[in-house]
Amino acid sequence: MSAPDDLILEGERLTLRRAGADDIPALGDLLAEPEIVCWWGPFDPADAFDELASSFVIVVEGAVAGWLIFEEEDWWQYRHVAFDILVAPALQGQGYGREALRVAIRHFIARGHHRFTIDPAAANERAIRTYAAVGFKPVGVLRAYEQRDGAWHDGLLMDLLASEFIDG
Repeated sequence: MSAPDDLILEGERLTLRRAGADDIPALGDLLAEPEIVCWWGPFDPADAFDELASSFVIVVEGAVAGWLIFEEEDWWQYRHVAFDILVAPALQGQGYGREALRVAIRHFIARGHHRFTIDPAAANERAIRTYAAVGFKPVGVLRAYEQRDGAWHDGLLMDLLASEFIDG
């Protein structure tokens, strides 16, 4: 039950559209931004776009302004969606991340999903505040979860039930 490749979702200030090969240069530029690298690690073009088929680009005023990756589990016993998101540094702190997540969550609720997860770096306070504003709640710390800067860093597993979704 995968989403169609031509899917476009509209928000108030942004559009989510399925990512494609034409978006790779813009996404590569975002992944190379120091404000993104500090949380996502160094950009490696060889494997950076493995999730392209299961992702949206965030479009603001006609330009790629972010990337929303999703992993949709359709198995009836475990239906849920996991997210990963990045927003262009110039647009951070302006509510675009919250809006993009809300647009996507509405879409996936309509597709029958009731639970959503996201796992920011435990030290990424801005991201954690953004996700909490949408209704995500901390579940637990994922110890030594990801490697960046030659060291292991903790992640924070957060989840959201559709009944807890803060839509606006």
